[in-house]
Amino acid sequence: MSSDDRGSPFAPHTADETAAMLDAVGVADEEALFDVPDAVRFDGEFGIEPRSERAVREEVGEMLARNDEVTEFLGRGHYAHYVPSLVGHLSDRSEFLTSYTQYQPEVAQGFLQALFEYQSMLVELTGLPVANCSMYDAATALGEAATLASRVRQTTGTRVLVPEHLLHGRREVLENYVAGSDLTVESYPMADGNADLDALGAQMDDEVVMLYAENPTVRGCIEESLADLGTLADEHETLFTLGSDPVALSVLEEPASVGADVVVGDCSLGLPSAYGMGLGLFACREEFLRQVPGRLVGASEDDTGRRAYTLTLQTREQHIRRERATSNICTNQAWVALRAAMHVASLGPDGLRELANDCVRYARDLAADLDAVDGLHAPVHDRHYLREFPVRTDQPAGAVAADLRDEGFAVHTLDDHLLQVCVTDANADATDDLVAAFQEVAR
Repeated sequence: MSSDDRGSPFAPHTADETAAMLDAVGVADEEALFDVPDAVRFDGEFGIEPRSERAVREEVGEMLARNDEVTEFLGRGHYAHYVPSLVGHLSDRSEFLTSYTQYQPEVAQGFLQALFEYQSMLVELTGLPVANCSMYDAATALGEAATLASRVRQTTGTRVLVPEHLLHGRREVLENYVAGSDLTVESYPMADGNADLDALGAQMDDEVVMLYAENPTVRGCIEESLADLGTLADEHETLFTLGSDPVALSVLEEPASVGADVVVGDCSLGLPSAYGMGLGLFACREEFLRQVPGRLVGASEDDTGRRAYTLTLQTREQHIRRERATSNICTNQAWVALRAAMHVASLGPDGLRELANDCVRYARDLAADLDAVDGLHAPVHDRHYLREFPVRTDQPAGAVAADLRDEGFAVHTLDDHLLQVCVTDANADATDDLVAAFQEVAR
């Protein structure tokens, strides 16, 4: 809106054009078009003094300098890996960067091909034949898996079973997703870091529509009972959904081989760890093709026989009739998926497996070093680990974590005497310093 006779760069209409439009709709001025309550109406000056770019940069730099400089050993769903510079250089090219959405029919062929390659990588890693071209994050993918389960299951049932050790935020999003349905979310217990099969078996019945498990678990343990979990789900005709990530999938059991119907998760490749900015994975069996949320990119041929890529399937009500829509999830993480695909492609199959094996070795070695520190026991569970593991401390865990922070290290606190540390290629060079800090604060 502008009263400037010369127009505005944001609403470039002249005063005469604006007057003509107002006359056409029968109002006296632009303000009459809006109903803004007095309680929230602002009719003053913001009091922001104009400053040069240099002055703003200096002020922001001073503000950022007040942040604590710590080396993070955090994890629990957010994993930092070294991102090759080629990912930034290629993904920042103008062919890929646009202010317009990269998931509409107008999307360029090159971008569609990149998303097709991303989907193909997921198919290869999961063994499941269908993968969409990304979702917001693991939590929304899990929510979509639950609603998919309620649609595809032939018998009635309302129960969704998830592990006791599930990230709090992931569980909350799942519960929000199913709040408008008859579905209920229940936990099954864990035993020494893995699913408690006996207890889970007692909870299973024909009312369970989805059984969800993670590999690795949120505590970094490799889940050793995946095939049993798949069999248990199959016996009750329950959808078996598995949470994982591409690095783990490169070395752990293939989800399709243990009976997984759906795979969800986060991908931490292609971007630095940002604690919120991620990429949701979603793959499933072919029989659920028309139930997949989000979008699928397909390969076809144009009328001259050349290979062409298209947005093949979009089950949102914007694109199909409301009664046939399976999800109203709007956007996806196309550019993040592009970066993830570039990162995976740059590593190659051997490089991806090497990264995963390094993360197993880093966790094993760091756990052994911490276990040798007086007052610590690591790892807590008698399992194999990938990237992260819990540490029991004789001293109060909160105090130890606070002292570690003063020493320049950030770790998670799980309970009164339990911490969790995560090590990847991004912080492996700082493990000796972390162990030394633990020796100072954990006595």
